[in-house]
Amino acid sequence: MKIARGLKRFGCEERGAQLVELAIILPIFMFMFGAVAEFGRYFYEYTTLSKATRAGARYLISAKTSAQEDTIAKNIVVYGNPTGTGTPVVKGLTPGNVIVTRTGGSLTVPQTVTVEISGYKYQPAFDLGKMLNMPSLSLNVDVKPSMTMRYLLTQPLL
Repeated sequence: MKIARGLKRFGCEERGAQLVELAIILPIFMFMFGAVAEFGRYFYEYTTLSKATRAGARYLISAKTSAQEDTIAKNIVVYGNPTGTGTPVVKGLTPGNVIVTRTGGSLTVPQTVTVEISGYKYQPAFDLGKMLNMPSLSLNVDVKPSMTMRYLLTQPLL
């Protein structure tokens, strides 16, 4: 009788129930928060690099075809200015990551100009692969935006 009464009282007790619920739900919320934060950071880096490639391509579609113009375009993509001074628009980006390709037409008057980022890896704040020692779960992935525009100087200069 005493045991049944003790079990009944224990089953009706609600002290600490919120703490148990919090202990169950908190890791799920933290995981979801981390996932949303990482996706937001990745999306920010991708759009920043995409805008940078667009700026470089815009410069090249109206410039003469030369190695010097390619260098200026790469500086615009990486640093946001033609002189190549300051900090990169995204941490870890170098002019070596920028590839300029001209297609169609002739060497001096191409049809299109493509500016792309190659060999740049996203650096996550919460790298799940490193935390769990499982490289297959790593969020350290390639970011490869590119922009192709039609060359505006398609008519030879007279």
